[in-house]
Amino acid sequence: MSRKTGIVKDAKYMEHGAGFAHPESPERLRAIYKMLELPPMAGKFIPIPPRPAAIDELALIHRAAYIDSVAATAGIPYTSLDPDTATTAESFAAARLAAGGLLSAIDSVVSGAVDNAFALIRPPGHHAEANAAMGFCLFNNVAIGAMHAITKRHMERVLIVDWDLHHGNGTQHSFYDDNRVLYFSTHQYPYYPGTGALEENGRGDGLGFTINVPLRPGAGNARYLNIFRKILQPVALKFRPELVLVSAGFDIYKQDPLGGMEVTPEGFACLTRVLLDIADACCGGRLVMTLEGGYHIQGQTEGIKKVLLEMLDETKAETEKLITSAEVERQEDLFIGRVIDQIRPYWPVFS
Repeated sequence: MSRKTGIVKDAKYMEHGAGFAHPESPERLRAIYKMLELPPMAGKFIPIPPRPAAIDELALIHRAAYIDSVAATAGIPYTSLDPDTATTAESFAAARLAAGGLLSAIDSVVSGAVDNAFALIRPPGHHAEANAAMGFCLFNNVAIGAMHAITKRHMERVLIVDWDLHHGNGTQHSFYDDNRVLYFSTHQYPYYPGTGALEENGRGDGLGFTINVPLRPGAGNARYLNIFRKILQPVALKFRPELVLVSAGFDIYKQDPLGGMEVTPEGFACLTRVLLDIADACCGGRLVMTLEGGYHIQGQTEGIKKVLLEMLDETKAETEKLITSAEVERQEDLFIGRVIDQIRPYWPVFS
C-alpha cells in the first residue's frame, strides 16, 4: 500500500534572487516543479499550500533585530547580507513563505492529512544563525520547524538529519544545549562553514545530542548508507523521535559543482529508505524533508525524483546492493568505529 506524500511548492519561491550567476538560483526549483508535472510523477502527490511564517514563529530561532534587518530589505533591488548571501526585492516574502511552507508540511503530517512530506522551497536555511544570514540562507527553516513541533505540537523529541554537503552550523547552534532535538549531520570537512568537527557533541543538557560525521571528499553511496545504518539508526531508535525532519541537500550528488562527494540518485533513495524505516519504527512514519543545497540542476532533480518515489513506497531501495568490497568494508569499519567511540559515552547502544 502506497503512502500519501505531500508536496509544498509555490512560484513565489522563485522570486527570490541571490545575485547574478549565483548557484542558488530559481532554476533549481523550476526544474523540480517541471519534473513533478510530467509522467511518472504527475498527480501522485497531495499539494500542501504554504503560508508565510509569522514573525513570532521566526522568533522561535531568530533574534528580533535580525528579523527586522531582513524585513528592511523588502522592496530593495539588491542587498548584500554576507559575502555569499544577498536579497532582492521579494526575498523577505519568499523566506517567510519558505519557513511557513515547512510549518505547513509539518502540520499536515502531524494531523494525518499526509503520511510524509517534502517542502520544495527556497531560500534554504540550515546555515542561518540566530542573528545572521550565512551560506545562501536567510531564516533557518528546519530549526524553526523543530521548535514549532515542540512549542505548538507539544513534542518532546525531534530528530533532524542533515545530509547536505555543508555542515548546518545554524541548526547545530540552535539546539547545542537542548536535549529535545537530536541533530545528526554528515558533511564534507574541513569545508564551509568550518564547523561540524567530530568532537562537537553539544553542551549542558544537550551533551550527546549533536552528532557530527565529518567526511573527506569522495564519499559515495556505500559510505553514506553504512553511516546511516550503523550510526544513525541505532541512536535514532534509542532516542525515539516523535518527528523526523531532514535537511535534504543534494550537493552531495557526484557531479555537483560545489561538492566533492559521489552520491548518485540511487544513493539518495537508499538514505531515504533508512529514514523511512526510522520514522516507521518510532513515530508512525512522520517524516518531513526540506530542500537545502544542490547545484547540479539535472542531478538534483533526478535525486529528488528518486526520494519522492521512495517516500510514496512506489519503490523500495535495495540497500544490500551497495555492499562494498572486503578492503573498503574494513576501512569503513575503522572510520565508523572512530565515530562510535566518540558518541558511545552518550549513546550506550553500541556493542
